Amino acid sequence: MTAPHLSADAGHLPPPDPDLSPRTGYTRAHWEATADRLLAALRPYATPGLAQYRLPGRTGHSGAWSDGLEGYARSFLLAAFRIAGSHGAVGPDLVERYAAGLAAGVDPRHPEHWPPITDRSQPMVEAASVAIALHETRPWIWDRLDDTTRQRAVDWLGGFVGATVNDSNWRLFQVIAEEFLASVGAPHVRAEIDAGLDRLDDWYRGGGWYTDGDGRKFDYYNAWALHLYPVLWARVAGPRADPARVAVHRTRLREFLGVHQYFFGSDGAPVHQGRSLTYRYAGAAPLWAGALADATPLPPGRTRRLASGALKHFTDHRVPDERGLLTLGWYRPYLPVTQPYSGPASPYWASKAFLGLLLPADHPVWTAREEAGPVDTADRQLSLPAPGWLLHSTAADGIVRLVNHGSDRLPPPPAASDDSPHYTGFAYSTATAPETPPPGEEPGPDNRIALLTPTGPSRRGRIHPLYADGPRAASRHTPLGPDGDERPHITTVSVVHGPWEIRVHRVEAPAGTPVRAGGWAVACDDAPPAAQTGRTWAVARRADGLTSALVGLLGWDDAAAEVARARGHNAYGDHSAVPVLTAPHPGGTLLLATLVVLTADPLVSADGPTGASAVLAADGSVRLRFPDGTTENDIYFAAHGTGYRTKRAY
Repeated sequence: MTAPHLSADAGHLPPPDPDLSPRTGYTRAHWEATADRLLAALRPYATPGLAQYRLPGRTGHSGAWSDGLEGYARSFLLAAFRIAGSHGAVGPDLVERYAAGLAAGVDPRHPEHWPPITDRSQPMVEAASVAIALHETRPWIWDRLDDTTRQRAVDWLGGFVGATVNDSNWRLFQVIAEEFLASVGAPHVRAEIDAGLDRLDDWYRGGGWYTDGDGRKFDYYNAWALHLYPVLWARVAGPRADPARVAVHRTRLREFLGVHQYFFGSDGAPVHQGRSLTYRYAGAAPLWAGALADATPLPPGRTRRLASGALKHFTDHRVPDERGLLTLGWYRPYLPVTQPYSGPASPYWASKAFLGLLLPADHPVWTAREEAGPVDTADRQLSLPAPGWLLHSTAADGIVRLVNHGSDRLPPPPAASDDSPHYTGFAYSTATAPETPPPGEEPGPDNRIALLTPTGPSRRGRIHPLYADGPRAASRHTPLGPDGDERPHITTVSVVHGPWEIRVHRVEAPAGTPVRAGGWAVACDDAPPAAQTGRTWAVARRADGLTSALVGLLGWDDAAAEVARARGHNAYGDHSAVPVLTAPHPGGTLLLATLVVLTADPLVSADGPTGASAVLAADGSVRLRFPDGTTENDIYFAAHGTGYRTKRAY
């Protein structure tokens, strides 16, 4: 009987190579073996004509017909990287399987034919993957198709010509598909290709960051879409690509990768923030894209260490599952990390992580000895003004923490404010996930500050970034009630140092209104995390030592401390716990300062008062002291409560 999960012991993976890859043990052979396992596991779910893959799981909002196409297209992307990366030296069944599926899918009279490409339809997403896969496998699939099948494929992809596309990363699907049509001499509109690439420029915010459409929509789509597709477009376009445009894309990608390398923990886990997290290690795709396009600042051994670390992280957490399938979830199946558009084959956008197989086996990314990632070797702190984020990581426990003062995934006003646990929390990390209660339940308290009203806690909603500079970032938000009504605003300054963050809030509220602050949610499957509380502090700790602490430093004298527990609310485990402080608001304006700690370092004290402090000085500024004695001063809130100034920044 075959062992259930990917491992060397199960025979799915080769033994680790500690000489070439001292950090992960993974080599190119591990990537090839993982791809083979994923592709083989899908075969039983193929329809008879191989045009669709009907996987078990919840149907996406576009319906089962579209989900079947999604299964073909996203796995074809993986197959294409495997076929092209080996110059066709794979089992002949793999090539024949996807060639036959294509022929059936584009035949409008075949019972398994694909849904047409129409305005704003889900097949647009999948068509881009089909186009990329056909380009990369041209000698083994496209060039060997009969004329009728090629014409039908052109006709199906031609649904993009003149169609209306969602004004987001979807514009690049049209770019890719029509560029492929151009490459095979089929009808296309060059102006539509150029318009999509021009629209990408509109969303560029500097520092390597794009927003995914208008607004402040910063997440992994910057990695696995907005930087990735320009590289793939240039490969399809070849000599048709404008060299100046390609150079701009390469420059931006290079700058982004200089930052993106900090988003992976020492255990390979990516920061858990944003939507479509069920794509898991797809965040490794731009690392390989930088090497493909000669647009990376990273040494080749570090590129492989980061990408292999992400793959190994999920493999070690039993991904894929015992059937060899990628499920709708993070580690285990967990629908709250998905969106309504996510169907059972959606997770196979993880195929993008295998882009590195297009690099030859003798390329330095495969032959160089693994190098440590930046998080492995020293504590790091980085401010990212474009998305309004701070990153701070600690080498002792390998955890990366993202402090959020800028991304809310909302379109610009006058669109209504809204709240999402994966966007509007104050912080995210590589070791935790936000609490995601079922619809109809109150939002989780983790990494939030909320006014407790008779109808429930307020939510953060639209974020108005003020700045991100050095160890500090600040923003303002107008709390939303459960009914969507807006309350007086809250201005927040975060200051980070080592594993610590101090949040200073200026809160306006009527007298007697309870104010609640929450720390990090820690979660596990085995047993509820342990809890400790004291006067103005609370701690939640997993059995493995991962610890979340919250300590009131200023304004919490009358606070009640507790550890809030939940079941089934967290992607990291069934049992979750959040340290919480709640205090009555005296009316008018209240300054609150809170030490927020997430650590797995046994040398970091996270129990009760830690020597940290926050003092309101005579000049109205707040002066902070971290547990190790480091100080930050000159934090001022404007008298009207709508801004922030510091002697350094203004």
